[in-house]
Amino acid sequence: MADFSAKDVQRLRQISGAGMMDAKKALVENDGDFDEAAKWLRERGLAKVQSRSDRENSEGLVAVLVDRGVAAAVELKCETDFVAKSDRFIAMGEELVALVAADGVDAVAARASELEDMQITLKENIELGRVVRFDGDGEDGIEAYVHLQNGRGVNAVLVRLGGGSAEQARDIAMHAAFTRPKYIRRDEVPADLIEAERDTLLTLSRNEGKPEQALEKIVDGRMNGWFKEHTLLEQKWVKDDKQTIQSLLGDADIVEFCQIEIGS
Repeated sequence: MADFSAKDVQRLRQISGAGMMDAKKALVENDGDFDEAAKWLRERGLAKVQSRSDRENSEGLVAVLVDRGVAAAVELKCETDFVAKSDRFIAMGEELVALVAADGVDAVAARASELEDMQITLKENIELGRVVRFDGDGEDGIEAYVHLQNGRGVNAVLVRLGGGSAEQARDIAMHAAFTRPKYIRRDEVPADLIEAERDTLLTLSRNEGKPEQALEKIVDGRMNGWFKEHTLLEQKWVKDDKQTIQSLLGDADIVEFCQIEIGS
């Protein structure tokens, strides 16, 4: 006879939404293993997955893998820090990113049922976030950097360079993890955002009493400063502020760039 109590049956009912007899049978069939019993109910259509999609899931992890010219990242979202740093949740992230690195971004679809099982047993809104894969041609520098917190990735950057080295790509990934650039280069910044920033700086300069005839030049200078803060290539390298990321790259170029930060 499987070893479980009436409280175990009640708990399984609350988590799965199954009836009492179904919950009891599930525990009997699975020798009292709670997670396997929940899975058993779901496979037989006896579990009722409660809708949790409207619950905020700003916690989670980013799993990263770089292997043989491929860089992959998977964001796995949940509701609480407690679940995010659990062994089961971290292991799922590692399994998913290994699938992406091996077979592409669509490979994660094969694990949809396991994610639904986790929703049932952990009672949280667990879902996939961003899934990314960079694939080089053998001459690209591909690397990643991931900032860890309580054993799980929370801020990850992937970089693929054209004509650069893996070491350069890692330096840039580490830099970007801390500076969080919104754009790689100036021509990526939306025109309406540039116009709005210029208007703000013009008003600020005028309120400071700057001479009217010098306002345009002053605003141009301040806009240059704004671009240096918000565009990756113009930022000063965190390891050596005498260099910009552009000068660090030399003749290389950033072909692909992605930053995934939990809660952002």
